[in-house]
Amino acid sequence: MHTHKLFFSYFFKWSVLLLFSLALLPAQAQQTQRNRQVLEREKKQNVEKINQIRTVLKKTATEKEVGLGQLKALNQQIQAQSQQIGLLNKDIQLTEAEITELRQASNALTNDLNKLRAEYGSMIYAADKRRQQVNPLGFLFASDNFNQLVARYRYLRQYSDARQSQVRQMNNVQTMLQNKQQVTQRKRQQQRGTLVVKVKETQNLETLKDEKNQVVKQLSQKEVELRTELAESRRAVDRLESMIRRIVAREARERAEREARERAERIERERIARAEADRRAAERKRAEEAVADAREAGEKPAAADVAKAERPVEREAEPAARKPDERRNNNLNDEEAALASSFTASRARLPWPVTKGFISDRFGRKPHPVLKGIYVENQGVDIQTTAGEGVRTVYAGIVQDVASMPGMNNVVAIQHGDYFTIYAKLRSVSVRVGQHVKARESIGTVATDKNGVSEIQFQIWKEFTKLNPESWLTPR
Repeated sequence: MHTHKLFFSYFFKWSVLLLFSLALLPAQAQQTQRNRQVLEREKKQNVEKINQIRTVLKKTATEKEVGLGQLKALNQQIQAQSQQIGLLNKDIQLTEAEITELRQASNALTNDLNKLRAEYGSMIYAADKRRQQVNPLGFLFASDNFNQLVARYRYLRQYSDARQSQVRQMNNVQTMLQNKQQVTQRKRQQQRGTLVVKVKETQNLETLKDEKNQVVKQLSQKEVELRTELAESRRAVDRLESMIRRIVAREARERAEREARERAERIERERIARAEADRRAAERKRAEEAVADAREAGEKPAAADVAKAERPVEREAEPAARKPDERRNNNLNDEEAALASSFTASRARLPWPVTKGFISDRFGRKPHPVLKGIYVENQGVDIQTTAGEGVRTVYAGIVQDVASMPGMNNVVAIQHGDYFTIYAKLRSVSVRVGQHVKARESIGTVATDKNGVSEIQFQIWKEFTKLNPESWLTPR
């Protein structure tokens, strides 16, 4: 009996430990799995970006003369290529972490399996030694009564089932161990493949840097032409900014005038209402006096005077108080305020003004890519795309202006409450001033410059404040 109890004690202990260790394995791998999913998504997005830049560069590179557009595209491809190499490094590190987790799991399973085998062997040896001393049949027939015989028989059956269960458990652990080893082998092969890809991408990066240096060298030889282009570009930017400020000022002025008219109309309505209330009060007073005089003289008062005297007193309606709302500071009506609020809530979720393309020049002040000591400022973002690409609205609104100006081609300005989106460098325009447009509605096509660069200038303003459009667009 002691041997049987000892066997069940060890069997229970190792079953619990094995279940506990197996329960820990998924929990340890969950975070690694989430990291893997995020990494694969980033790699996919970056590859798509590289492919788009490569497509645009392939077309602009066919031009005989290089330009700043080609250089900006090269800079963006180098940045994306460097990011891809960084992601591949993260991939290698993550795979190593996965292999380490698999190795730890395999070691834990191996230890558990060895201990289970050792304990099982000891129990079998002890059971055989005990069986030599006490025959199972003798153990059964030595029962004092029938109930004890049945109990001993069930005990022996449980003992046999437990031994078979432990054998199955050891086989399951062996199978799991083999699976872990196979997965580890596959991860090693994946890691070697990623290293090969990294080497290739690094070589591509060096090629791109050499190409960029050649383009910079060629552009440096055209300093006079670049300075002329820069001066023209600055004049175009100033003209565009002046146009936008005129639109914003005009809309602010019209809203203020509308608010003033509404206020004047409201004041006039209140004045008329007060005058009418005063007139009715005077009539009532006169009627009350006439009724009182008639009754005092013992005469029957006129029915009209009685009716006026008994008419309920009308209280003057108080003007409805407006709820405090900072949007009212901009004189927005309810519809405009709702549109501005929903536009604000769409930050980082606005669709791009072109379905294909990449940001070739970011928002803000930065050094000129070729001319030393010269700084340029972008009031929006430049998005390079393919020739003839359609341009679309990023949000519902009202077209406030359609203009044509040197250096910016056609320009469309759309109002969204107190926000404005600007689409410049369009070849053609398909909307008109005053038109209500929906999100993603086509407004024209992108223009292509003399160097073969198809690029749209996109800006976002809130009143007179320029905003960084990149933080508003859906990340690519």
